[in-house]
Amino acid sequence: MTPFQQRVYEFIREIPRGRVTTYARIGNALHCRSAQAIGQALKRNPLSPEVPCHRVIRADLTFGGYFGKTSGAKVREKIALLKAEGVEFTDGKLTDPSRLWPDD
Repeated sequence: MTPFQQRVYEFIREIPRGRVTTYARIGNALHCRSAQAIGQALKRNPLSPEVPCHRVIRADLTFGGYFGKTSGAKVREKIALLKAEGVEFTDGKLTDPSRLWPDD
């Protein structure tokens, strides 16, 4: 695990159950301008579910990917995990933006 991945995973661990964040918010918090680099770190997450990468969505508030997949069973699994935590999506977009973390 790289030092960068460790920083990403430490941040992700802090996301409360029932809340989500975006790749861009993680990047801002970690002073990294590459949402893609954040995504690559999460794609390789060996610590799931302790590091709840399912709680990371796109800046446009859509699901985003899960373990490197952008559709199919993995994304359905992500949606189910979020739904079990009370995070809902309507027409593929986060229903309640107040679920975003950290608060602005």
